Amino acid sequence: MPDNYEIDNVDLKILSLLQHNAKKPYTEVAKQAYVSSGTVHVRMNKLEKLGVVKGASLDLNLTALGYTVGSFLGVFLSKSSLYDKVAEQLAKIPEITSIHYTTGNYSMFVKIYAKSTDHLKDILHDKIQKVSGIERTETFVILEETLSRSIELDG
Repeated sequence: MPDNYEIDNVDLKILSLLQHNAKKPYTEVAKQAYVSSGTVHVRMNKLEKLGVVKGASLDLNLTALGYTVGSFLGVFLSKSSLYDKVAEQLAKIPEITSIHYTTGNYSMFVKIYAKSTDHLKDILHDKIQKVSGIERTETFVILEETLSRSIELDG
């Protein structure tokens, strides 16, 4: 596959059609994109190899699964050079759903889902605070998630 591959309008159309329903059959995508199903298959394989498509996943309703407390965690590192090591350790904690390297007051911003405030306390105290390199944290409990989406592709 060429390193200089440029995403074209066909790729964008395919991605746009699959963005909201990754389970849509390639034959249906092909009809809507006016290409063959083989083209859709080849293009999707290329986009996966390029890292544009990172796989297909389920969009879970965490509240329905008992994870009723969401929070953001501002993380202060003792040294910003420890980011990679700290992120590697935090990534092992299953309740953490995203980790971000940030500018501003915090070195990192982390999103956590817990089953209760007691569970959140346990995650903070027993898991996160024990990670070497974390100086301190500040927790923000999510009261409501009004919007969560990806960027809409024009295709």
